[in-house]
Amino acid sequence: MTTMKGTEHFKQTIKSYLDERAKTDELFAVAYAKENKNLDDCVTFILNQAKAMADEGGVGMADCEVYSLACHYFDEDDIDVGKPINCGVIVNHKVELTEEEKAEARQRAISQYQAEELRKMQQRKSKPTAKPQETKYAEPNLFGF
Repeated sequence: MTTMKGTEHFKQTIKSYLDERAKTDELFAVAYAKENKNLDDCVTFILNQAKAMADEGGVGMADCEVYSLACHYFDEDDIDVGKPINCGVIVNHKVELTEEEKAEARQRAISQYQAEELRKMQQRKSKPTAKPQETKYAEPNLFGF
């Protein structure tokens, strides 16, 4: 399964929620600590549930629905996770970039800008300039009547 940045952010958002819930809910903390459970399978379970809803006509899920599915995955001992799904997930939370990621994005943007400007300059230089066309007029001939 190819993990996209959006899907990775989705996984981290779920993990943050579950970590906080485990701190405040002792019963859930026990379920969350089960050795046969993991975050990757939890995400696969959520995505398969979303896909099942989408097959019925589209899906957009509120945070509470997603978190409820995540908790359900950890609460149930005998649950069918489903097959991994190769997809991207859009998370409606603000993505916090590290300083390294910000610097990398800035450098990428500068490089793209420079490449675009260079391409524009090369196009200007390589454009053939329109040469004035010579018009051929028949010179009047006094003897050509």
